Amino acid sequence: MKKLTLEMLAKMADVGVATVDRVLNERGGVSPATARKVLQAARQSGLKRVLPEAYNHPWQIEVILSANGSFFFRQLAADFSHIADGLGYRRLTLHRTFIPESQPETLARHLEACSRTRDGIMVFAQDYPAIHEALALCKARGVPVITLVTDLPDAPRLCHVGINQLQAGRTAGLMMGKMLATPGEVIMVSGRFDYRAHRQRIEGFRQVMQQRFPHLRLREALAGQDDRALISGLLERHLAGAENVVGLYNTGMGNTEVSRALARHQLAGACLYITHELYSLTRTLLTQDVLSLTIDQNARQHAQLATDILLRYLESGDAPDTYVTGNVDFRLVTPENQH
Repeated sequence: MKKLTLEMLAKMADVGVATVDRVLNERGGVSPATARKVLQAARQSGLKRVLPEAYNHPWQIEVILSANGSFFFRQLAADFSHIADGLGYRRLTLHRTFIPESQPETLARHLEACSRTRDGIMVFAQDYPAIHEALALCKARGVPVITLVTDLPDAPRLCHVGINQLQAGRTAGLMMGKMLATPGEVIMVSGRFDYRAHRQRIEGFRQVMQQRFPHLRLREALAGQDDRALISGLLERHLAGAENVVGLYNTGMGNTEVSRALARHQLAGACLYITHELYSLTRTLLTQDVLSLTIDQNARQHAQLATDILLRYLESGDAPDTYVTGNVDFRLVTPENQH
């Protein structure tokens, strides 16, 4: 009988020679279904070598995050890496990609590429037609996707992992209204409107303020677009002509610019200021009594939940509840409980 070669085995399993080599030598990077085909062909052909008892496929997982340089995404990326390291290289291989928020087409193309090479994807993505199309392609190819932080409810995804952003905005509005007894104006600074998270934060904040605190007048939200220079310019124009600004709510980046603008207009500590995330700057602003309250999203819980959910689905087919399974609890941090 002719000696069985890798080329012959690859033809029997209808895969490439490199795939056969990876399976037989347990190098990973091959889906479980393909690995089973190769091993079955090897057994049926009577290949004279020790075959893997169970093929340990390290799942190829892609995490796509914003490249905006904010503390939250830097911390989230670090938390994903730490969790992956703890699980070990035989369990999963984590690939991290950072894409600027101003490049949705780049993100869409990257999602399409990942649908050919990854077992699962976790992504921070905006509402954009090309991204929805790319997510539909991922589903068609059997690649589960988890949305992180900001959801895309009309797109095909396995589930969403994040805080309730509308609830976070409503909580900020409640705290603002309860803490301000005197009438005056409240300024809202929003991150990018093409991200559902920022729209929901503004919507929730506005709902509560208008429903419960008529003594406070809301200005139209300033579209800061997570652009520091733009935020600084918008605040300068709006604060220069303001007579009675008593509150400011910032949903996204730009806390350095906000605090500097308040200081320039003698409003630091006098204007009730609420923002998101707890990190070195917001800790300092809390200590200095410039910042009244911050709403922290808990990056570590995002990373842990998303990883656990995706692995359970890949390994046992355990389908999560779209929102309940991935719900993350946010935390209110004041100068008294920041440590």
